[in-house]
Amino acid sequence: MRSAEQVLGIIQERGKRGLPLEDVYRQLYNPNLYLKAYGKIYRNAGAMTKGATTETVDGMALSKIKAIIDALRFERYDWTPVRRIYIEKPHSTKLRPLGLPSWSDKLLQEVMRSLLEAYYEPQFSRSSHGFRPQRGCHTALSDIYDRWTGTTWFIEGDSAQCFDSLDHQVLLSILQEKLHDGRFLRLIETLLQAGYLEDWRYHATLSGCPQGSIVSPVLANIYLDKLDTFVETDLFAAYTRGRGHRRRSNPAYASLQARARRFRRAGQWRQAQQHRRQMQQLPSLDPTDPGYRRMHYLRYADDWLIGFIGPRSEAEEIKQRLKEFLRDTLKLTLSETKTRLPHARSERAQFLGYEIAVEQADHKHDRRGHRSINGQIGRETCPNRSSEPNVIPTSNEASRSTGGNVSMTRFIPSLLSSSRNIAAWWSTISWPSTVRNSGG
Repeated sequence: MRSAEQVLGIIQERGKRGLPLEDVYRQLYNPNLYLKAYGKIYRNAGAMTKGATTETVDGMALSKIKAIIDALRFERYDWTPVRRIYIEKPHSTKLRPLGLPSWSDKLLQEVMRSLLEAYYEPQFSRSSHGFRPQRGCHTALSDIYDRWTGTTWFIEGDSAQCFDSLDHQVLLSILQEKLHDGRFLRLIETLLQAGYLEDWRYHATLSGCPQGSIVSPVLANIYLDKLDTFVETDLFAAYTRGRGHRRRSNPAYASLQARARRFRRAGQWRQAQQHRRQMQQLPSLDPTDPGYRRMHYLRYADDWLIGFIGPRSEAEEIKQRLKEFLRDTLKLTLSETKTRLPHARSERAQFLGYEIAVEQADHKHDRRGHRSINGQIGRETCPNRSSEPNVIPTSNEASRSTGGNVSMTRFIPSLLSSSRNIAAWWSTISWPSTVRNSGG
């Protein structure tokens, strides 16, 4: 019998090569996968939380794994309805439903999650950052900082009650494209339709993935990967122009630059400096260049953000096409209250607990006298969102050094700033000569 690592490695290789996955249901007979799943979830705080039954991790034994495998072998495994409770949403008076599965269901779901993740993870878009290994808020925000320079418009997107609204038939049809195993698909279908108990009264689940289910995040990513593909193929192709080329020069800027150059050659330094100051009040490249368009996209779970370089009218078209795709293809509704179109320089987009904007400060110069922060991405913590994950710390010291105004340059990776501070502190210490000379 293969080890869990061997099984997952083979499945992952098929995912990398884009090959369909067949006979995956038989892998659920492998007890090594359950032992690996147990090692991952037994320490979780919810392992001792009861679902609709009294079963918890307490009393776990190999006989329980054998019972699950025997039920699966004859396709007799019955999912227990989850016990639904409500928890408070952060920074909101609304309550979020949370499903509490039984322990056996948690164990089997973790095995299913590991199989699905091994296969789909190599195929997911690099623009997706939520509920994925080695990805998260840090990688999402770093991607915006590194690649979204010069953005003109942000399009904030959010699907209304996404997890509760996932269409079961759409999800199963997406899974059928690459999972050629009817028994495994039926197992997922019965999981989706298991229902829930609220105040010990049964309710059917006609749509959605239960929040609190271990397998729900990967199923949601498989579902929303269709959105990633639509944006990165259809929309990128339609709203990207001048690929491989820069924007054309700003005629007004180029004219002042030519005059300043002539004054310098004639030795008229004062006039040359005056023209240079006028140049620094204008963009060097044409912001309305009709032959230049750029579009960036990023998704974290059901929240997504688009950065667009182009006119507002085309940004509105992008928003409308996304709304139609979500409605017609994925059967989801775009939240009108949470979907905004802020201007990148004069307004701020809200994403992952941060306010994101494009810097514009003509008076900020580097050592050469060049404008140093225009077009760069910056961020601040959203008001009343201080308890959000500490993605990248705000540079308060830099803000105070510029006169007390909270500048948003900075999006500087915390590790870099920390290492500089440590190096500066280290150099101030007077070490004994025996320590200084040790190590050659």
